[in-house]
Parts: sequence; structure tokens; C-alpha cells
Amino acid sequence: MHYFASDIHLGAGSPSEARATEQAFVAWLNHVATDAKSITLAGDIFDFWFEYHRVVPKGFVRTLGKLAELTDRGITIRFFTGNHDMWITDYLHTECGVEIHTKPCVLELNGKRIFVAHGDNMNIDGQWVLQAMNRAFRSRTLRKLFSWLVHPDQAVRFGRWWSNSSRKKHLAADFDERVTEPLIAYARTHHTELAADHYLFGHMHFPRDYHEEGLHVVLLGTWESGHASYATLDERGNLTLTHQ
Repeated sequence: MHYFASDIHLGAGSPSEARATEQAFVAWLNHVATDAKSITLAGDIFDFWFEYHRVVPKGFVRTLGKLAELTDRGITIRFFTGNHDMWITDYLHTECGVEIHTKPCVLELNGKRIFVAHGDNMNIDGQWVLQAMNRAFRSRTLRKLFSWLVHPDQAVRFGRWWSNSSRKKHLAADFDERVTEPLIAYARTHHTELAADHYLFGHMHFPRDYHEEGLHVVLLGTWESGHASYATLDERGNLTLTHQ
């Protein structure tokens, strides 16, 4: 079995809320590890992460230890960076054996093509503010300048404030399944060139299993407030969204 999850937002909320989320995530990793061939994490696993050359954020010991344990057991774990943890470099790969993906890609699993992306920078043509922010935050030059000029304590303090503000705006919005339409439109528009059997996204915090003729799109929900969801790809190549 192949498993997919996103938007865990480890570290978000109060200390007790953050601990509860991490405990739920580690429990899920333990559960799926019984038959997992691979686990794909489709972005925003951390609510904030900025990685210096020799410094990483404090915390997440249970998660990092579990990831290392599972890769040591031969389970493939892929990590697609999201807009909250795009500043990951090589720590998770070196210390935990995790495959890092900084761009969307097509995975070939169980005879099917699965297009995986976090979804934060798709279908934003004309939204110049988002486009400018994406370019700035993904700039290697700006990231290096930030790491040289800003002390890690200050970087984490600022990053957690920024992530918390962004997440609250997202959660505060009164949205329904319509929030997922831009990513479904992206899959529809690029289906001819990508030729994927399934499309899988995170980011929108709204779980949805969408079908139309010739197109299947799964959107993973957030794990905050105890509302966990994930997807499974079985041996026949069927991709299914599951709510806990």
C-alpha cells in the first residue's frame, strides 16, 4: 500500500494542541507502517521550518525519530515542500533518509501515474502579489541572505508569527469545496501533457475526492483540530481518500 498525507502543520497552535497533533501524526505513521511500501508527505508537514547550515528548529523529536525509523526499515518516505516548509534543504534527507521534492512530479506506483504537488503556486496567473511572494520566498539568494543576517532565534520567532497569521486567515475563511476548484482546473488544463491517472494536492485544507470523465483529483485536508485525512493507493492502482 502507498499512503499520502499533507498539511499536518506540526508546531501550530498552543503547546498542548501542537503536541496532540504530533501524537496523532506519529500514531498514524505507526499504523500505516504495517503495510506501507511508501509514504508521501505532500507539503506543510511543519507549520514553519527554516534550515540553517548547522541549525534546525527545536522540537519535532517524535516525528523525526519515527521518520528515521521507518526509512531504516526500508519504507520510502517522500517529502514535497509546501509554502510553510519550503526552506527545507538536506537535514531530513541526511538524518532521516527522506526523499526531498521541491517541485511537483509524477510518481509511477502500482502501474499508475500519480501527479503530486502541494498546490500553493498553481493557477495563480494574474495574482501578482502571490507570484511575487512565491519568487521571493523561493529565491536561494534571499534565503542565504536571511540565514546570514538573521539569528536563528529571531528567524523562528518571525517565521512562527508569519505562519500563524497566514494559517489563521486560511482557516478563518468561510469556504466550501469551491476553494478546491483552482487546483482541479489546473489538473484539467494540464491533463493532456501530464497524462496522469490521479492528481493529488494539499494546501487548500479541504478534503475532496473529485471525479469527472477521464480525470480524478484528490485534495487532502489539514490535520489541525483533530480532523485528519489521508489517501491510499492500493495494489490495483485505486486512489482513495480516507477521513479519520
